[in-house]
Amino acid sequence: MSHNNDVVEHDEDAAHLASLGYSYDTTFKREMSFWGNVSLGFTYLSPIAGVYSMFAISLGQAGPPMAWALVIALVGQFLVALIFGEVVSNYPVAGGVYPWSRRLWGRKWAWMNGWIYVVALVGTLAAVAYGAAPFVASIFGGGVGAGGTVLIALGTLVIATILNFSGTRVLSLAATIGLTAEMIGAVGISLYLLIFHRKQDWSVVFDNQGIGDNAPGGYFGAFAAAALIGMFAYYGFEANGDVAEEIKDPSARVPKAMRMTLYIGGFAANVLVFSLVFAVPDFAAVASGDVADPIGEALQSAFGPVFPIVMLIVVIAFISCITSLQAAASRLVYSMARDGFLPASNFLARFNEKRHVPSNALLTAAFFPAAVVVLSLMLEDALTAMVGFGTVGIYIGFQMVVLAALRARVLGWKPAGKFRLGAWAYPVNILALIWGVAAVANIIWPRETGGGWAEDYLLIMTTVGVIAVGWIYMLASKAYQRGDAPAGDASGPIKTTTAVG
Repeated sequence: MSHNNDVVEHDEDAAHLASLGYSYDTTFKREMSFWGNVSLGFTYLSPIAGVYSMFAISLGQAGPPMAWALVIALVGQFLVALIFGEVVSNYPVAGGVYPWSRRLWGRKWAWMNGWIYVVALVGTLAAVAYGAAPFVASIFGGGVGAGGTVLIALGTLVIATILNFSGTRVLSLAATIGLTAEMIGAVGISLYLLIFHRKQDWSVVFDNQGIGDNAPGGYFGAFAAAALIGMFAYYGFEANGDVAEEIKDPSARVPKAMRMTLYIGGFAANVLVFSLVFAVPDFAAVASGDVADPIGEALQSAFGPVFPIVMLIVVIAFISCITSLQAAASRLVYSMARDGFLPASNFLARFNEKRHVPSNALLTAAFFPAAVVVLSLMLEDALTAMVGFGTVGIYIGFQMVVLAALRARVLGWKPAGKFRLGAWAYPVNILALIWGVAAVANIIWPRETGGGWAEDYLLIMTTVGVIAVGWIYMLASKAYQRGDAPAGDASGPIKTTTAVG
């Protein structure tokens, strides 16, 4: 009986994909389970990597109330996830934001979204690989210099590439192991800190301890800067859709996996950040810079002899995050190349028939982040610019889909997937757009760094530069005219499988 259901499901998935203009005969295998899909999104979101990377900075900017930024960002991103769920349910195609933009708006919009998102993922991969190095070093009880950091970062990229080359089933398993490690690492550490190592009263999250009062714009300005920890913590759920051709019944399961990713990821990130705040003995020391690594100090104090084991769990979380990021980036590159949109599209669209993975797109998603990491030895500002753009580029990519969905609705798009928002579609879409525009503005807002105006405006200049290069290349090369995959047809007649409400 189960076998017959699998056959029917496969036929329906293949028919839906064919109706969207793609053959399923020689590409991905639908070997990813529902929980494998959730795990992929969760490990890409990675509460540990997100919170650990930003905690000291945000706490030093706005004090303990900065923890509320994770609650605010979770609500905003959940609205975006609902829109993504409705779109991917209609268009369950590999590559995520690029094919969604292509169908909802058109070729130029899709090219720009794909370009911005690829560059952002390269920056994010480099950032996470670079950020893993100190935790790897701490397992062995030592620090690490710039050269050692680069070598460790490259090592994590190699491990991720091997896992991704092993196929969808291994990717699904690796993501599930990563999810388990993250939940032990986030929830287990959090509960231990709350029960045995709490240094602060619960009311401290409503008291900024005087930190940020003198910031530009007063405490609101300080909180807005610190709120980047929340914005950094909750992307990753789009990765559930990047592998839509590798899961059965994606029209129903991927939207559900996106929501589940945020339920679990939101819970883990919030429990983690609040427990860490309560475990910090001296906020003034963090704000002044006397304590540069409050997390490391709190964990070393709390766990003592088993500290290396705790750090090992953190390192597994980082490697899982890199693996999931690379999987998402490779599917996006493959999706654009399959449609003929990229330089060397024939090369990038090559598929390993044995492993059922886009082999050359995977190598590309390893090479460019590795190049950014190596360049950091010579051009530190280049790494800073790429890492900064990683976050803002992903948010811009999200909002290009949210805006395209709203525009398509106005022009008559009637979502026909298995997940639909119905009467809630317009309110959710508008609120998601307002949230996203505010988030992008907050991320790129120039703030005093002490390094002069060029450093203060580095992120704005990087963002303008990336968009300008993509736009000029698109127009000069006419890349957006290549290939014959459908585009801009959302508000026209849509062929789809029978939908269930």
